[in-house]
Amino acid sequence: MTQKRKVLRKIRGFLWTGLQAIGAGYQKIKFGIRHLFHIRSTRSASGNLANILLLAFLSALMLVPMLYVINNAFKPLDELFIFPPKIFVQNPTLDNIYDLAAIMSNSWVPVSRYLFNTFLITILGTSLHVLFASMAAYVLEKHPFPGAKAFFALVITTLMFSAAVTSIPNFIIMSQLGLVNTQAAVIIPAIAAPLGLFLMKQFMSTVPDSVIEAAKIDGASEIKIFFGIIMPTVKPAWLTLIIFSAQTLWNTTGDIYIRSESLKPLSYAMQQIMTGGVARAGAGSAVGLLLMIVPVTVFIASQSSIVDTMATSGIKE
Repeated sequence: MTQKRKVLRKIRGFLWTGLQAIGAGYQKIKFGIRHLFHIRSTRSASGNLANILLLAFLSALMLVPMLYVINNAFKPLDELFIFPPKIFVQNPTLDNIYDLAAIMSNSWVPVSRYLFNTFLITILGTSLHVLFASMAAYVLEKHPFPGAKAFFALVITTLMFSAAVTSIPNFIIMSQLGLVNTQAAVIIPAIAAPLGLFLMKQFMSTVPDSVIEAAKIDGASEIKIFFGIIMPTVKPAWLTLIIFSAQTLWNTTGDIYIRSESLKPLSYAMQQIMTGGVARAGAGSAVGLLLMIVPVTVFIASQSSIVDTMATSGIKE
């Protein structure tokens, strides 16, 4: 009974946090509507209203998968297999969460170990990816060297290759380095992802060279210029990069490189639960909610900063 009360308290706290986020979003939408009708534009008020309705409709479509996952986590088995499927739960239950907790408690590897591995891979991979991509982009954009354009063209070319294509070369490289069956085999390829370098370089091109020259005249070192001027100016870029990188690493299973069960991330354990057949369908639906929480939280925490910084960080000659 005590365990059920704890779970109910956690669910209530999660729902309360969600309601607060919805309330904050409502206030932003309300402010945006007022601002939209008071700004000068070539569209009429009816045109602005049509634009708002279109955006609201598209937003609602994007929210449907999230609502479906949340409702599935609290559906009994008979509602999970009903046809045609219904988005909203009719008879909510916590049995799926209890089943998931029971399955994970019987695992010979503690759940805390899976969580630690996941957070280690996500935090290290994301932070190092942002740091190295930003440093490389700064050199390419503000300190060009012979062959810099050809190198950047090569980076753009690598964006066309999917992860399935590069997985075999990555495995061969990690194997030759002796890093197979370690978390470094997942982190290092994530650090070298070409998207980060491309995104950061494009944003750094908007930083005027005169600002950097003025900082050098004042005696600022390259490190101070990079962390004190460049990184704050391109804040929207690295916040966006954090969202993409954290979401990718949080959902990675690492099964290509990692063989030891004690080194695998949480997504791998959750994937094994979801493949348990009909008997674990309820626990599998709870898994979907669990894996969705962290990426959505990272996005909610970063998206407001991205919008605010994009509106205020533009510097022009």
